[in-house]
Amino acid sequence: MYFDEARIFIKAGDGGNGVVTFRREAHVPRGGPSGGNGGRGGNVYLAADAQVNTLLAFGRQVHYRAANGEPGRSKNQTGASGEDLLITVPVGTVAYHAETGHLLADLTTPGERALVASGGRGGRGNRSFRSPTNQAPRIAENGEPGEELWVRLELKLLADVGIVGVPNAGKSTLLSRVSAARPKVADYPFTSLEPTLGTVVVGVQDMVWADMPGLIEGAHAGAGLGHDFLRHIERTRVLVHLLNGISPDPIGDYEVISQELELFNPRLAQKPQIVVLNKMDLPDVRERWPEVARALRTRGVIDPLAISAATGEGVGTLTRQAAELLATLPPPPPIADIAPIVVVGPDDDKSFTIERESDGAWRVHGRRIERIVVMTKWEYYDAVMRFQRILEALGITEALRERGVQEGDTVRIGDMQLEWSE
Repeated sequence: MYFDEARIFIKAGDGGNGVVTFRREAHVPRGGPSGGNGGRGGNVYLAADAQVNTLLAFGRQVHYRAANGEPGRSKNQTGASGEDLLITVPVGTVAYHAETGHLLADLTTPGERALVASGGRGGRGNRSFRSPTNQAPRIAENGEPGEELWVRLELKLLADVGIVGVPNAGKSTLLSRVSAARPKVADYPFTSLEPTLGTVVVGVQDMVWADMPGLIEGAHAGAGLGHDFLRHIERTRVLVHLLNGISPDPIGDYEVISQELELFNPRLAQKPQIVVLNKMDLPDVRERWPEVARALRTRGVIDPLAISAATGEGVGTLTRQAAELLATLPPPPPIADIAPIVVVGPDDDKSFTIERESDGAWRVHGRRIERIVVMTKWEYYDAVMRFQRILEALGITEALRERGVQEGDTVRIGDMQLEWSE
């Protein structure tokens, strides 16, 4: 079985906590704060590895977590950063945010890396809070949570030429004829249940050809093997559209497959195509070839070819034409522009919303304030007072008053539940 889809959970490391300590040495009665900052949490990267061929490993392991940063120490020592996590995937893997569909990475080159989740920054120790008006702060921060998300992985084969057509058109036979690949070959539909790659050499030019399993009407909507393999065709630069010479209606087959490609992705219909009638070793097919060629030309096909994948007739002409066509094409463009995803909002994101929950409690939503809740060390009075000042600075306190919050009401922010008091 060919594993070309997976869904995994990724969690970057949390930042280490800052600490509250004071310098304690003989003859230094007022040493001052010396609590160090926590270390940064580890990032999570996807890395393309030419030695990995499928996404099979992600069926066995779904959760991936980078290391947390270490807490700060006394004597102003910063904690060690968490080790980054490198997840190896096959070349040709595309990563999407599973919930939003946002494109995270398109890894087309061996060794290429993409950052998909950033580790949280370390919390500040009390040394960082010293000020002219507070020379001995008893306050520190917890580390910032690392980003976490579900990622959908898709493997899209990297091939120069994709062989497409209806089931039993002879695609696997053709690939075995032009390359050293040995796909399964039999005289019944859907012999091929997974794509097969083969290297084709024409002179000094190397090409990668891919045998795509047969398509049927409705493939764009998932019929047959449609969605499983149509996405692989997106990567190819040239299509060899192979027609079954013994089909009752090869022209109808051609129109059906062309329509399915366009319905799945209009860009597929714009790819250069070489249309080829196969099985010319059969007398009936040879006899009908002139008629088929005329019908294809009336549909805009320039120079259709006729071959026999079984005997090799015309195959050399096909491979040379494919090589010449590839030489005229520009490098393939990326799937889309990739923008980094931001799971934890930037420091200047001060927006928030307030709603009343069914039990009468007030719920405050906001990226920045929810992050501050996590980073606040509630066991320290100074930290609680600092949080109160942040609520006022962000306008949350005034907004709650305008909404009608009363003494003793419950206010929830993130996982923290607070009691309102004037």
